[in-house]
Amino acid sequence: QVQLAESGGGLAQAGGSLRLSCAASGRTFSILTMAWFRQAPGKEREFVAASRWSGGTIDYADSVKGRFTISIDNVKNTVYLQVNSLKPEDTAVYYCAAKYGSTSRLLGVYDYWGQGTQVTVSS
Repeated sequence: QVQLAESGGGLAQAGGSLRLSCAASGRTFSILTMAWFRQAPGKEREFVAASRWSGGTIDYADSVKGRFTISIDNVKNTVYLQVNSLKPEDTAVYYCAAKYGSTSRLLGVYDYWGQGTQVTVSS
């Protein structure tokens, strides 16, 4: 089993920045891919970014490319999502996810999920 715990969400103004963290614990040695998804009120959960644990393969949704950066600290077993140039449409609950295989944008193939952290962007 793998446990994921997000933190770092909050309220930000448009144009501002936040850094989200996801601490992984348990059988983390078997995890190959970490990802971030988000779910806005009344909308389906959508892919944001994914990275191989080694950092070799990184993928971003078009809507966040150039503004968000995913990174992994292998020593701390923590995944980060740096979110810059925030827009009101970035308002959502952000979820960390993990899987055993390669990166994917499909939420259904992820094996483990965190509880989510709220990001609210005011205009």
